[in-house]
Amino acid sequence: MKRLRVVVLAGGPSAEHDVSILSAKNVITALDRKKYDVKEVRIPRDGHWFPTKAFAKTTDVVVPILHGTYGEDGTVQGLLKAFGIPFVGADVLGSAVGMDKDVMKRLLRDAKIPIARFLVATPEKSVSYATAKRALGATLFLKPANLGSSVGVSKAKSTLEYDAAMKHALTFDRKVIIEEFIRGREIEVAVLGNQNPEASVAGEIAPTHEFYSYEAKYLDENGAILTIPAKLPPALMKKVRAMAVRAYEVLCCEGLGRVDMFVTKSGKVYLNEINTLPGFTNISMYPKLWEASGLTQTELLDSLVALSLRRSTEQKQYRVRR
Repeated sequence: MKRLRVVVLAGGPSAEHDVSILSAKNVITALDRKKYDVKEVRIPRDGHWFPTKAFAKTTDVVVPILHGTYGEDGTVQGLLKAFGIPFVGADVLGSAVGMDKDVMKRLLRDAKIPIARFLVATPEKSVSYATAKRALGATLFLKPANLGSSVGVSKAKSTLEYDAAMKHALTFDRKVIIEEFIRGREIEVAVLGNQNPEASVAGEIAPTHEFYSYEAKYLDENGAILTIPAKLPPALMKKVRAMAVRAYEVLCCEGLGRVDMFVTKSGKVYLNEINTLPGFTNISMYPKLWEASGLTQTELLDSLVALSLRRSTEQKQYRVRR
């Protein structure tokens, strides 16, 4: 049987460059060599690369393990689409929507999916701590709108902390999300599929740090306690899985996505965000959740490749013919 030629894209100019490299290593290891001829293309931190050289040989499918800006926001997806190369993960729209937390939250809110209250600040439209406190409460989270892996995220409970957090977030993006603090358990669900997505069992993250920061995720091997499956009553487990699929569909996602939620003591569920290219590192929840649901990482990647090829075939029938 002829092997499919798979290119794994890694690295890039995002602040999540190092996470991308770790994820890509695991993906390359897990891809079945009997089915795939695998090549890694590593994009340097300065972002200078030559796609025409990277895809010089016939490429059947690209696995873009590029977390964050330029790799997860629809930029690379648009490039691959222009080349006519099938790729794993969300299309241009789903990628862009999933990356921009402001747009994402507005769509979720419009779909009546419960989310934390939030404000948006930019260099031109600043929001003071006093204003945010009146609207959202005394304890706040500040996040760059277009990053993941908790890069640039800070918790603030005073004007001094807030101003420092705002300054820090603005070094990563010109748009900052200011969210109310939701006291609850951190629950994550992995979703897989295109038109008929399926949800994994839910898992729980209990950070040993003040919150699930970048350091807790990637620098401290004891930064969090992972419980898979999460200890939830059957009805609540069903609810979070259904909400994950609903959010995935609302945000036009395809291929894969990890949906993060908060569950309060009263059992109320708030959707935090979606990650359209979740990590595949040794501690990443997305592959762990599917393993707990019965899919090995190799089987998961087989499914993702098949989904990308299916979408490419389906899209070809809608191309304009002259």
